Order: sequence, then C-alpha cells, then structure tokens
Amino acid sequence: MKFIHTSDWHLGRQLHGESLLEQQRIALAQIAALAVEHQVDALIIAGDIYDRAIPPASAVTLLSEFLDELIGKHQIQVLITSGNHDSAERLGFAAKQMRSSGLHMVGSLSLPLTPIKLHGKQSDAWFYPISYAEPAVVRHALADDTIHSHELAMQALLEQVTQHDSENLPKVVVAHCFLDGSSESESERPLSVGGADRISPALFAPFDYVALGHLHGPQYRGVEHVRYSGSPLKYSFSEATQKKSITLVELSADAAPSIELLPINTGRDVRIIEGNLADLLLQAKDDPHADDYLMVRLSDTHALLDPMGKLRSAYPNVLHLERTGLMAQQQTGDIGRDRIKKGELEMFSDFFDQVAGQPLSAAQQQHLHSLLDDLHQGEDV
Repeated sequence: MKFIHTSDWHLGRQLHGESLLEQQRIALAQIAALAVEHQVDALIIAGDIYDRAIPPASAVTLLSEFLDELIGKHQIQVLITSGNHDSAERLGFAAKQMRSSGLHMVGSLSLPLTPIKLHGKQSDAWFYPISYAEPAVVRHALADDTIHSHELAMQALLEQVTQHDSENLPKVVVAHCFLDGSSESESERPLSVGGADRISPALFAPFDYVALGHLHGPQYRGVEHVRYSGSPLKYSFSEATQKKSITLVELSADAAPSIELLPINTGRDVRIIEGNLADLLLQAKDDPHADDYLMVRLSDTHALLDPMGKLRSAYPNVLHLERTGLMAQQQTGDIGRDRIKKGELEMFSDFFDQVAGQPLSAAQQQHLHSLLDDLHQGEDV
C-alpha cells in the first residue's frame, strides 16, 4: 500500500491580507503530479482542508477541481478528515454517496469509529479517521465523565482502533491533534489554553503509521512513523525557515514503513530580510526572487520617509515592515535631556534631507537649534 500523507491545506487563506489562492492552486497541481508520478493508491488529508468553517466559493471550487482530477481522471482514492478550522458538518455532507467514487469525507466524529479499508495495487490497509473533536464531545459520545482532556479523549478513541480486527493488515490512524513536545508556529490556532491540548506521542506508537494534522512544520514525535506532514505552503513568517513537503508512505508486510518527504515549491517564497533601507534597495536589483512575500526588518536608527513605499518599488510583495533599529535604540538608549535634544535634531535633519533632497544649511541648523532650545525652555516653566 502506497499513499501520500498531507494536511493543513487551509484553502482560502490570506497572508497579511494577501490572497494565497493562486499559490495554493500551484501547490495542489504539484501534489496531483507527485501522486501520479509515484503511482500512489491513496491521498490522505489529515484535517484543515479549508481555512475557516464557511470557506469562500473559490476555495471550494479549487478543491472540487483537484478531486475531479485525482479521483475521476487518475482513480486515486482520497480520504479527508475535518480539522479544527473546518466545519465538520459541512465537510461530511453527502459523504455516504461519495464513497463509491473513491472519495471518503469524514466530517463530524461518529462513534464507534468506522474503519475504512483502502485497496492498493499490491495490498490493502485499514485507515482509522479520527475527526477533530473537543474532549466534551467525546465525553458525551462515550458517556464517560472521566474524559476531561484531549489526551484522555484520544486514548479512549484509540482503544477502539486497538480492538478492531484488521485481518493482519496494517493499521493507519489519521488524526488532527497536538502532540506534546512538537514544534509549532504562529499560524496554528490553539486547540485549548494552559497545555490541556497536549497528547503523549506514546499513545500512537503501536500502530503501523499515524498521519497527523494541525502543526505546519513536517516532523515526527517519539517514533518516525508518528508524523506530521506539515502544510504545503507557508502561512506565516514564523514558518519562513520551514521546508514544505508532503509525505510519501509505503507499507509492506513485516517491515517498517518507507517514508519519504517530497518537496513542494510554488515559486514564490515567504521570507524575512534584514538590513538598512539603502542596502536592501541596492540588493533588490540582483535578487531573482524579489517578488517573494516578504517581512522586512530595517536596522536604520534614524527617521525615514515612506520606507514601505520605497521598499515596494523594489520588492512588490512586502507585506510587513518592522523598524528593529529604532526599537532597539528606544529600549537601550539614554533618555537624558541632552540625548533627547540630539535625537530630535538628527531626526529632523534626516527628514529634511529626504524631503528636500539636500541637507540643512548652516543657517537652517542654527535656526533649528534655537527653536529646540525655546521649546525645551518652555517645558521647564
């Protein structure tokens, strides 16, 4: 059995107000091409297919086109579970009617769990989709008042997986959760506060493979087959250093799963660049990726006229600007009266230079000195 594990597509997402739909379209085209190239039997999406409960129509259309190609054209089975960003009820609409086509949409958590047997060219495997559910939902469904945490809820659900007779076929768990000790990023919505969402990786170790969703960085916890695929795109600047991929998994009898990360590259990266304004504008001329989505951290400590406008003339997709030089100066600078006077003069001189295109003359500097002295004398009265 060979399949691709992916998650956290967040179709319809924006980055600092910029739509990522076209980048998502490119990523999905790559995923489809890799699925065909590697002749996989199935594609598994472990939650957060959409970015919000009511996705934009364009995101729904994009998913529909992707599924039509993968299932209709290439006969590759697809299993999708709901995550904490999805509307489980909407995602599960007409799920029973779609199974015969090879599309397994698992919306709201239903108990007992319903295992899905997926057929491969060489062998079959059992998949156990566990949609995201709050502990209260599991507690009510199982009528078990002892379930008060995500870990206790998952433990109860996995007992059903353990008890199921898999006919000596591999058991693959698909879940959307937070494993203790995992690396997170800013773009992931917390499942709860105070650490109550943490689940021990040891709960998943007995199964043949665990396809996890929720965290955007590819990683494994405890053992290599308990794994997050990560998101196929970067959804915040905290993910700038992550290498995005999908996970190719091959299961065989009496052997550890073969796991390979397949890179995803949409051509437009999410990066952070740092330096002073003049140097960055100069570097842009030789930057082949100047149209990447950028956060810029400026080290300049003096006043700047329209730095965002100047940056966007060279880097059209600057989405966020931080004045780290000024912030550092404010945090460590001497706030004595002499330092304040000096800072005011320097800041106005820089401002005048940028607006007028020439520095203050000696007479203008003297006049400014007099004005500042008069202002500060007035403060002392």
